[in-house]
Amino acid sequence: MSVISGRVVIYCYPMTGQPGIQLPDGWDEIPGARGCTPQSCPFRDHYQELSEWETQVFGLSTQSTEYQMEVAERLHLPFELLSDCDLSFAKALKLPMFEVERKQLIKRVTLIAEVGKIVKVFYPVFPPDRNADEVIDWLRNNV
Repeated sequence: MSVISGRVVIYCYPMTGQPGIQLPDGWDEIPGARGCTPQSCPFRDHYQELSEWETQVFGLSTQSTEYQMEVAERLHLPFELLSDCDLSFAKALKLPMFEVERKQLIKRVTLIAEVGKIVKVFYPVFPPDRNADEVIDWLRNNV
């Protein structure tokens, strides 16, 4: 078990698409399903500013570690994407979930934790591409 000190942002998302692989049937009709890349890229683009707030950033979905590593490399993310493929994090925090093609996916939710305690929850997260700005606004007004 590892312990992360300080302030942490964990943005949870359903799944990131992969070039050349079709998304599940009806994906575009599921409220909140689309937008994982548009959510991740602003966290990448604002990473320096978040670091100045002494805040670590992590993305999290139920996709495998290998998949998360590929996405982080493809999107040039300066932070890790974590795998919760066994749903231990989602279940422990009772995160909102939905099912697609017999796969349990996490609904889009962002958590800010300080020294292991969740101090802010963003839910629902919409539109996803504004989430990093919302986090920064919250930090400006609360830290």
